[in-house]
Amino acid sequence: MSKQEVRFSGEWKKKEALKEAPKKEEAAALQKALPASGKSVLEKNYINFGKSQMTKRLQPSLNWKATFDFKEHKSLLRDTQEEKHGGRLERSGPPVSPRRSQLVRKSAEKIEEIISESSSESEEDEEPPDHHQEANAGLPSEYWQIQKLVKYLKGGNQTATVIALCSMQDFNLAQETCQLAIRDVGGLEVLINLLDTDEVKCKIGSLKILKEISHNPQIRRNIVDLGGLPIMVNILDSPHKSLKCLAAETIANVAKFRRGRRAVRRHGGITKLVALLDCAQNSGEPAQSSLYDARDVEVARCGALALWSCSKSYENKEAIRKAGGIPLLAGLLKTSHENMLIPVVGTLQECASEESYRTAIKAERIIENLVKNLNSENEQLQEHCAMAIYQCAEDKETRDLVRLHGGLKPLASLLNNTDNKERLAAVTGAIWKCSISKENVTKFREYKAIETLVGLLTDQPEEVLVNVVGALGECCQEYENRVLVRKCGGIQPLVNLLIGINQTLLVNVTKAVGACALEPESMTIIDRLDGVRLLWSLLKNPHPDVKASAAWALCPCIQNAKDAGEMVRSFVGGLELVVNLLRSDNKEVLASVCAAITNIAKDQENLAVITDHGVVPLLSKLANTNNDKLRRHLAEAISRCCMWGRNRAAFGEYKAVAPLVRYLKSNDTSVHQATAQALYQLSEDADNCIIMHENGAVKLLLDMVGSPDQDLQEAAAGCIYNIRKLALATEKARYT
Repeated sequence: MSKQEVRFSGEWKKKEALKEAPKKEEAAALQKALPASGKSVLEKNYINFGKSQMTKRLQPSLNWKATFDFKEHKSLLRDTQEEKHGGRLERSGPPVSPRRSQLVRKSAEKIEEIISESSSESEEDEEPPDHHQEANAGLPSEYWQIQKLVKYLKGGNQTATVIALCSMQDFNLAQETCQLAIRDVGGLEVLINLLDTDEVKCKIGSLKILKEISHNPQIRRNIVDLGGLPIMVNILDSPHKSLKCLAAETIANVAKFRRGRRAVRRHGGITKLVALLDCAQNSGEPAQSSLYDARDVEVARCGALALWSCSKSYENKEAIRKAGGIPLLAGLLKTSHENMLIPVVGTLQECASEESYRTAIKAERIIENLVKNLNSENEQLQEHCAMAIYQCAEDKETRDLVRLHGGLKPLASLLNNTDNKERLAAVTGAIWKCSISKENVTKFREYKAIETLVGLLTDQPEEVLVNVVGALGECCQEYENRVLVRKCGGIQPLVNLLIGINQTLLVNVTKAVGACALEPESMTIIDRLDGVRLLWSLLKNPHPDVKASAAWALCPCIQNAKDAGEMVRSFVGGLELVVNLLRSDNKEVLASVCAAITNIAKDQENLAVITDHGVVPLLSKLANTNNDKLRRHLAEAISRCCMWGRNRAAFGEYKAVAPLVRYLKSNDTSVHQATAQALYQLSEDADNCIIMHENGAVKLLLDMVGSPDQDLQEAAAGCIYNIRKLALATEKARYT
C-alpha cells in the first residue's frame, strides 16, 4: 500500500509539471492582488480562496492527510507541501478559467477512484488551526486509522480489499468512534457495494463489518438509505451458508426500526428468512458433531434472529404466518440448542400478541415446550418463555394448558430470584395472566406464591410492580387470599402505590385495593391509611381506565365502611365529582360511576345531595344504550335514586321509563333483575305505569315471573301488581 502511495504520487507530479506554467501565472496574479504581508500570509489567503470554493463531493476525504504523518512518509509529505501552491490548488476550488475547470474535473474523478491525496486536507487543517486541532485532539487514533483503511478499501485491488477488510476487523467495531469513522469517510457505500460483487471473501468480510457496526442506530438508518437491505435479502439465496448467516444477522440488526422492517418485507425477505428455518429440520435429533449439521443449526438460528427483529410489526407477523413460519418455529422448539431456542421463543413471544398466532400456538402444542424450557438454566431463555406464556395466557384454554403441563410451579419458584429484573418482570407477568383462572390461583396458593408476591410490592421497578399488583388483584378475588395478603402486611404497600403516575399500575392497584376492601378487616386498614380518599382523588385522573377502575374500587369501600355516609360526605366536592362523571363518553367509566352512585344513594342524605347536583337528568340521558353492562348498573342506580322526593316522577318526565322496558329484551339475566327492580320502583308513580303498559312491559314481566331467581320474580310481580292496580283504578273511575 505504501508503494502504491509513492508510485501514485510520482505519476501525479509528472502530470502537474505539464500544468506548471499557467498555474504560476495565476499565482503571480493572485500575489499582486493580495496585501504584501509575507509569504505565510500569501499562502494562507491563497488556501482560503481555494477552500471557500471547495465542492462538497470532495469533503469526505479531507480528514485523512493529517493522520498520514508517519516517519517513512516524511519525504512524500514534503513534496506535497512544495506542490501545494502551484500544482494542486485546482482540486480545492472551482475554476478560475475554463481550461482549469476541465483539469479539475478529470483529476478529481481519477483521484477519488483510487486514493485521496488532496492538499486541501492539509489546507483545511491550516486554515482554522485552533478548531481542527481541538476537534482532532478529542478523537482516538483508531478513528484516523480506520479512515485510512477505508481509503485503501476504495482504491485497492481484490487482495488489498480483503486485507483492508481483515485489518478493519482488528479494531473494536463495537465502539461508536470506530463505527462513525467508517461512515464519515464513505465506508458504508463501499461495504454495501462489495456485497454486489462475485467474490465470496469480499462479501464475507463486508458483512462481518456491517454486522458489527449495524448495532449503531444511525448506521442502521444509513444502511437502509443506501439500499443495503435488498442486497442482503438477495444474499439469503446464496448457496454459501456463511454468507446466509452473516446476511441474516445483519438484517436482524438493521430491522430494529420500522423503516428497516418494512424494507425487508417489501423485498421478499420474510419468505426467505422463514425458508432458513427449514435448514435445521433434523436439529431436534441427538447431537451430531458434523460441521454440516452445525452450520445448518447456525443458519436456522440466524434466520430466527432476523425474524425476531422483523416480527415487531403487524404486517411482518402476518407475512411470517402466511409463509408457514409457525410450524417451523414449533419444530425448532424441540431442539436442545439454547442459542437457537432464544430467538425462536422471542419470535413466538412477539407474534403471540395476535389472536391468529395464539390459536396456532395451541394447535401446534407449543405451550408444552415453553413450559419445559422454563426449567432451563439459561436466564434469557426463561425470560422469553415466561413472556410468551404471558402473551398467550389471555386465553383460558392456554391458562389451563400451562397448569396441566406443570408450568405454574416453575413460575412460582422463579419469583425467588429477584436479581434479574427483566426475567422477574416476565415471570410476574405470566403469573398475573395465569391467575385469571381460579384453578391456577389455588395452585399458586399451594406453592406459596402469594406471600412472595406481597414481598415484591416494594423496591421493585414499575415493570415488575405492574405485574405483581395485577396478580394480587386476581388472587384477591378469593376470600382466603385476601386474608393472606392482609396477614402478610400487603395492604399498606398497596395503598402507598395509589399515589403513582403509571397508568397501568394505577389500574391494577385500584383493582387490588378494591378486592381487599371486600374483607371488613382489610377495609378498616385501608380507611385508616386514607386509601379511600386516594381512590376518590383518582376519579380526577385524565385516563378513563384509571377513572373506571377507581370507581369500581370505591364500591366495596362504601359497602364495607363502618359509617359510609359520613365518610363519603367528608370528601369535599366528592359527590359533585361523581355526578359530573356521568357526562363521560367512556362506557366503562359510566358503568363504574353508576355502580358507585348505587352505593352512595343508600344513604338518604347523600342521595339528597346528588339529586341536587342533577343526577336524575344525567341518568335519564344514558337510558338509550345498548351496552348490557351499563344497562345493568344504570338500572340499579335509577332504582336507588327513586327513593328520594319526586325522583320517580322526574325519571318519567325525562323519558327514562320507555328505554328501561326495552332492557327486558336483553339476553343478560343480570340486566333483567336490575331492570325489574327499577321498573318496580318507577311503577309507584301512576304516569310511569301508563308508559310501561303502552310499551308492553306487562307481557315481558309475566315471562319473568316464572324465573328461578327469587329477587327477579318478586320485582316482576310487584311491578305487574302496581300496573294492574292502576288499571283497575282507572277503569273504576271511568265507570263511576
